[in-house]
Formats: sequence, C-alpha cells, structure tokens
Amino acid sequence: MILLQKYRSTGADLPFGDPLRAHPGVAMEGYFWRITDPDTGRVIIALCGANQGPRRSWATIGLASWPNGFLRTEAMAGAWTDPKGLGVEGGLGDSPGVPAAFEGNERRLRVNLGADAKLDLEFHDLNPWPHRALGGSSVFQMVPGLNQYWHPWLLGGKASGTATVGEETWDFENAQVYGEKNWGREGFPESWWWGQAQGFAEPGACVAFAGGVVTSGRMRVEVTGLVVKLPDGRVLRLGNPVISPVRTCTSDEKWQLSGRGYGWQVEIIGTAPLDEAFVLPVPLPGEHRNIPGDLEHLAGELEVSVRRFGRHVWTGRTSLAALEHGSLTRAESELRRRGLDPTLPSAPPVGF
Repeated sequence: MILLQKYRSTGADLPFGDPLRAHPGVAMEGYFWRITDPDTGRVIIALCGANQGPRRSWATIGLASWPNGFLRTEAMAGAWTDPKGLGVEGGLGDSPGVPAAFEGNERRLRVNLGADAKLDLEFHDLNPWPHRALGGSSVFQMVPGLNQYWHPWLLGGKASGTATVGEETWDFENAQVYGEKNWGREGFPESWWWGQAQGFAEPGACVAFAGGVVTSGRMRVEVTGLVVKLPDGRVLRLGNPVISPVRTCTSDEKWQLSGRGYGWQVEIIGTAPLDEAFVLPVPLPGEHRNIPGDLEHLAGELEVSVRRFGRHVWTGRTSLAALEHGSLTRAESELRRRGLDPTLPSAPPVGF
C-alpha cells in the first residue's frame, strides 16, 4: 500500500487504477466541467486547479460563459482534493464554516465568485468513461513523473440548475455536460492544444482531444489523445504512438487532427476567430500565482468524420465546440495586442 501511494504521488496510475482519486504530491490537479445547451446556444465552463505551493495549497478558479462573453478568474487560498474519488474544493480560505468558493464532484457543481459569478448545478443520467483498464492518457498514465496527465472522465450526461454570469441569470434543464481532469508535476506543459465538443445533431455524441509536449526525465514526445463517443454509445480512443497515432496541426484559429488505429480513422477540423478567444489563467503552483497562458474559444466550429476499415460510420458538426491553444507566452502577447493588462491576481499571501 505504501509503495502504491508513493507511485501515485508521481502522478501515475496502474492499469485498472482509479485516476479520479487525488494524486497527493503532484503540483497541480485540475478539474474542469463544460455545460452545453444546444437549444439556447449557451455554453458555460467552470474550472478549479488545486495547486500545492511550497507553504500551503491554493486554487485557480474560473467561470466563463458564451454568448455573453463573461469571464471571472481568481487565485484563492486553500484547496482540497478527494483521495477516494472525484471531488475538489477550492478557495477554502482561513475562516471556519465558510463554504468553499468552488465545490465539485460527480453529481454536483457549485461556484461562488461573487454576486455576478455563480453556478449551481446537479448532474444525472451520466455517461462516464467506459474503459476500465486505462484512462484518457492510456499507456502514458503508467509513466511516473510526467508534466501532464489527462482523463476525460465524463463523456455526457444531463445538467440542471442555474447560473448567474454578469448581468444575466440562466436556467438549465437537461443541458449536456462534460467533465475531465488533468494533473502533473509542473501544472502544464510548455505548449498544448485541446478541444471538446457536444451540441451535435445526435445528442449522445461527444468529442474530446488533448495534446502537448510530454516530458519525463530525458523523455520528450509530442502526443495527442483523441476520444470520440459515437451516437450509438461506442467510445474510441486514439493517440498511442505507433499503434494509434494522431497527427495534429494547430494554430490560434484552426485545429486539424487525423487519427488512425484499430481499424478506425478519425478526421477533425475546428475553426474559431482569435478575437473571440478567452484568455484563461494557468497556475504556477510554486509561485502562488496565475499567468495568462490559455487561448480558449467556447463556441467554435467543428466537424468530425469517423470511418471503420474505410467505411463511413458517422459525420458530425457543431457550432458549440471548445477549442484551445495554450502557451506560457502566447496568451500574454494576445492580451497586450488587445490593449489589456496581462497581470493576473496572485493567491492571497496571508497564512502562507
């Protein structure tokens, strides 16, 4: 048991392990939910990075919505992750009895970043990750000490509740929900790309991908994991080098992926204008501060085509795709181009 705990503290998980459980010892464990309501065209994302600094834990918290373009991000003292399953609390502060600013688990999500930035949702009819042996990082989940691991644990379900985003209050009834985790020894790689899409004509379909430069010691490899949940419920995962490689070409406005393996062929093209991208925070865990590092679109165009041994299986299109291009320097440059202050708030130093 002690050896397993030490192994998981590196960020790694054995086959048939549970990547939903917290990995004590990693610098950052991130939790992300995305709500898509095709009937209204509304999208909300909520994120919480549970960061471990040299003196205590702190949290990167964000809430953003489309089409009203609302964004609120905070760096707050105190974070907790569940060692028994999927669960996070962020912004605990030092006052006993005061609810956390962010609370999320498999069935509930609550965010309170002020009177104009609130979210309260319950989830049901969930479609969790179906492959028991390996998670979204596949064989890489067994490699200790990677700078990044990824697991899309929730590939669909229904979300109901309310959100206050800016001057608007939205009601959700059976909206589509997606959830994922990412964690690692440094928080984020030096560059990465990501996407997630629902809102297809077939409500059960879901697409997610995540890629970047993965490092551990002298190992350095560019990897993209690609997951497609087909309308009939089948889930395929591509992205293992040699066996099921995914070729990726990304920019700030275009994402092209081509994956092959196990008889499957998947082609994805996503587009979104740079001027509509949100600039989201990336934590520097050891420095107790966030920096702008993530250009993310909440509602881009995406088309996915799936074939099996050359025969057409499914083609899906959506205008509500999340598309992301991340870099620890690129997003700051974009903020300056827009004439905005690139400085993000640091976690409160009190009690550190």
